[in-house]
Amino acid sequence: MADEHQFIEDGLQRTQIDEFFSEELSRAGYGGMEVAKTPMGTQIVLKAEKPGMVIGKGGKNIRKITTTLEEEFDLEDPQIDVQEVDEPDLNAQIVADRLANALERGWYFRKAGHTTIDRIMDSGALGAEIILSGKVTGARSRVEKFNRGYIKHNGEPAETIVDSGVGTAVMKLGTIGVRVKIIPPDAQLPDDFEVYEGVEVEDFIKEPEGDVEELLEESEAEAEPVGADPEEVIEEETADVPEEVPDEELLEEEIEDEASTPEPEGAEMPDEELDEEVEAEAAELVDEMEGEDDEEAE
Repeated sequence: MADEHQFIEDGLQRTQIDEFFSEELSRAGYGGMEVAKTPMGTQIVLKAEKPGMVIGKGGKNIRKITTTLEEEFDLEDPQIDVQEVDEPDLNAQIVADRLANALERGWYFRKAGHTTIDRIMDSGALGAEIILSGKVTGARSRVEKFNRGYIKHNGEPAETIVDSGVGTAVMKLGTIGVRVKIIPPDAQLPDDFEVYEGVEVEDFIKEPEGDVEELLEESEAEAEPVGADPEEVIEEETADVPEEVPDEELLEEEIEDEASTPEPEGAEMPDEELDEEVEAEAAELVDEMEGEDDEEAE
């Protein structure tokens, strides 16, 4: 099976197991689970408000759950660990189930929502949000929200810090969905900051350990090359630089170089030499023509 398909299969299996626990342990105050696959088997950690009801008399209920996980969900040697929830009002899943049960018992949605969110904030939560969606009062569906404190809706904090839970209330007019989000008291948000009044800045500046002069000497020693005298280094650097030649001497050298260089073949000759060559060629032609006339006359 490809990695993508395996990832989807694991997510689907986890969701089905969560739904099974939510239905099976609704009376025990089911508060969520954590699944981890190990070489020895599958480790499952259950969070519940009433661990005794999850285990059952003599471990009867926990053995039944283990057998169901092996047969229906094909888990290899499931090992279930039940933990008690310290503060049920700060567990989003438990709060969502309680609110859904209150709505089914006939509580008005506004009273149930405000009462629930007040209990969450009284427990020390940094923020909470309750969303009710469905036919809360009439034949038309709508969404009602209850907010308190500070809540994160997107980004990594919304996935790692915010605790969320979902419940369902089956009413005569239709089904009402309940979603609860809670930020626990000990959450460290990335945008938190503290303002100190009457505090000097020097108190928060860390002084270097040791003598300041010694530290400066060490830094200077590290910057200089080991075993080298600064004067020698300067002399070596200046030795490679050629000395400047006066302008007059440079001009004389250029003139001498031009005079000593031989002229390439096919180079242009001065005008006087050209005139002499033309006259010589003309005289030769005249002599040849006179010789030809003399031969014809004879």
